[in-house]
Amino acid sequence: MRIDLTDTTASKINKALVQGRRALGTPAVGMVLTMVIVTDEENAYDSMKAAQQASHEHPSRTLVVIKRHARNPRERHQSHLNAEVRVGADAGTGETVVLRLYGEVCDHADSVVLPLLLPDAPVVVWWPVDAPDVPAKDPLGALAQRRITDMYAVESPLATLEQRANSYAPGDTDLAWTRLTPWRSMLAAALDQARATVTSAAVESEAENPSAELLSRWLEARLGVRVERIVTGGPVVTGVRLGTEHGEITIDRPEGPLATLTLPGQPARTLALKVRSTSELIAEELRRLDADEMYCVALRGEPTEEGPFHD
Repeated sequence: MRIDLTDTTASKINKALVQGRRALGTPAVGMVLTMVIVTDEENAYDSMKAAQQASHEHPSRTLVVIKRHARNPRERHQSHLNAEVRVGADAGTGETVVLRLYGEVCDHADSVVLPLLLPDAPVVVWWPVDAPDVPAKDPLGALAQRRITDMYAVESPLATLEQRANSYAPGDTDLAWTRLTPWRSMLAAALDQARATVTSAAVESEAENPSAELLSRWLEARLGVRVERIVTGGPVVTGVRLGTEHGEITIDRPEGPLATLTLPGQPARTLALKVRSTSELIAEELRRLDADEMYCVALRGEPTEEGPFHD
C-alpha cells in the first residue's frame, strides 16, 4: 500500500502510517529499529531495495531522505516536504517513508526525521553515497547509534579512509570493512589450524581498494608484521599470503565465488568466498549496534595487546 503526501508535515506522515497499518489490518508495530537512508534520486531505488531485503531479518521503519537542493536563490525559499508512505508488501516486513526535501528544509533534515523515529528503538543512519566528512557530527548522524558509510562510493577511497581514521567515533562503520568479514573468519580459522607464528604477510587486490587497505592495517595491528600490498587485476581482494616458519598460508580468490585455501603440509581446499550483496552487508551491520572496535583498529592500524585474532 502506498500513500502520497504533497507539501506535508511529520504529523501528517505519522497519521498516514497509522492509516496504512489499519487498512491492512496490522495496527501493531513490531519493528526493532529505525533505518535512515540519506541518498539521492539516482541511488534511492537500489538503497531501498537493499534495506527492504535486510528488513526480513531486522523489521524496521525505513526513512529515505532525498534532499532536492534548489537550483537558484528564488527556489531556495520555496521550502516544502513531499512524502511517500509505504506499508505492507511495498515495504518489506516494516514500513518505508520516502522524504523529498525542497529548499531550506534540506538544511534541517534532522528536524523532519526526529518525529518519525520509532520510540525507544535504535537508530541507524546509512549514506550509500555522499557521506559527510565527519558522520558523528552530522545532524542526522548525531541521532544514530550506528552510522554506515561506504568507501567504495567515493572517488578517492584511500584519502577518505585517512579522513575516517582521523574522525572516527564509536558507532561508525563502513561497508568496505563489512565486506571483509568472511576473509577475517577464514584467516582466523587457517591460523588456528596451522598453529604457527606469522613472519610476513601480503594482501593482493586491485589498486586503491579500501577493503584491501583495511585488511592490511588490521593484519599489521593483530600480527605485528609489515604487510606488503600487491596490485592485481582482479576484483576486490584477490589473495592473502601469510609466511610462517612452517611454510606459507594462502587464500586465493582471483575471481568468482570460490577461494583456494592452502596450509603448510596439507592439500589445497576449495571454500566458498563470494562477493556479498549490499542487502547482506546491511543485514550484518544491523545485527550488532555497539561500537565496532576492530574497525577502529583497522582504520588506525594501532597494535593491540590481545592475541592475533581475538575480538
